[in-house]
Amino acid sequence: MARDVKQYRVNVYENENQYYLGGDIIARVRYNSCLDYWDGRNWTSGGVGRHKGLTKLRDGRYVLIHGTDWQGEKDWAEIISPEQALQEILKSGNTELLETKKFAELKKLYEKQMVQEEEEEEEEFEESLD
Repeated sequence: MARDVKQYRVNVYENENQYYLGGDIIARVRYNSCLDYWDGRNWTSGGVGRHKGLTKLRDGRYVLIHGTDWQGEKDWAEIISPEQALQEILKSGNTELLETKKFAELKKLYEKQMVQEEEEEEEEFEESLD
């Protein structure tokens, strides 16, 4: 994922409302856009000039980073639940993040919550090939 990475810290708010209402900043995290995906033209997370990243605070809380390329708008971040963090990873298709040490808890959550596809019997598969 070779992208133009911004090397600075982003203000973290308790939730989205606190960002828009000018609430207290509770942490600062390094910007990343690890939830971006290639849409055929750009690295994005759901809109032109929009990006998302994910990180974890030392106290175990997850932080969703909202990035923007638009002039006059600022990057910001919010605290989200482990369930929301997992959903953001799944929606982005960047499931390799679940293999990292930082997101090991989310991998366990994935294994616990996700309904797995029923495996085909090898015999049934071989018979269907004949």
